[in-house]
Amino acid sequence: MITREELRELASFECRDERELAISFYFHPSTPQDKSHREEVILAKDLVSKTLRELQIHDHSRQATEDLERILRLAENLHGNSARAKAVFACGARDVWQEFDLPPVASPTRLFVNRRFHLRPMAAVFSEYPRIWIALVDRQSARLLEIQFEQIREINEFTAALSRRGRSDGYAGYDAGHAERHSEDEVRRHYQRAADFLKQAVERHQFEGLVIGCHDVKWPEFETQLHPYVRKRLLGQFPADLRSLTNDEAKTEADRIRRKVLQRHHQQLIQEALDGARSKGRGVTGLRRVLRAAELGEVECIIMTP
Repeated sequence: MITREELRELASFECRDERELAISFYFHPSTPQDKSHREEVILAKDLVSKTLRELQIHDHSRQATEDLERILRLAENLHGNSARAKAVFACGARDVWQEFDLPPVASPTRLFVNRRFHLRPMAAVFSEYPRIWIALVDRQSARLLEIQFEQIREINEFTAALSRRGRSDGYAGYDAGHAERHSEDEVRRHYQRAADFLKQAVERHQFEGLVIGCHDVKWPEFETQLHPYVRKRLLGQFPADLRSLTNDEAKTEADRIRRKVLQRHHQQLIQEALDGARSKGRGVTGLRRVLRAAELGEVECIIMTP
């Protein structure tokens, strides 16, 4: 899977002379019409073959032709790729070949040959699959997970060494009360440590969304420790028992919350556009009006509903 750091490196790439070509290939398998799945690679092969012919006609660089031939062989082997999308960025003249598996997104198979890599289709991928952290927290431990492109990995884990209480309550229960207050202070420090870790991660731009798993009765206590920066990234919270919760179960809960938040955000955008259209403000509806606004450079966001 491609990372944002790799995406930034690709965005900074530019061909130095006319013999160098940056090739961007996106393969997005469609729903197969039959069990052979062959139709999902026909378009990819046709795109590559057509571009190969055009490059040979115009006598472009040998390295670009080799890159396309390699992509053609790759397309032929995409038969039965199990609905896994793929992106390839190549420039043989600069010894660049980057190949990435992508989650399925609503985008057609495309091939681009230019001076720079074509990265616009990646915007939809990062929009639908933001980098999400899951913070699983209880009174004594914390586990931090990351979800990126449907894959989950563990970021960090730490445990608070809580003091054990003695058997004696002391005079008039004083020792027991003192031990309980000391224990609660240790729990607060543990929560603060987890909250500080999340704050530092926000400042480093390490995630776009946060989901927290915590016992419902303990959630208000931990929530008060969260910095406002972290609260802005918070997508939701779900009840969790860290002793029995697996990483896959945590991912399932986080995906459910992510989909709910995205759906609510999309509905808000649609409502804003409709309200703007009704008041003749910042919104238009209908194909003709939208195309006109696009021609005038007035479009900030286009929303399409099924």
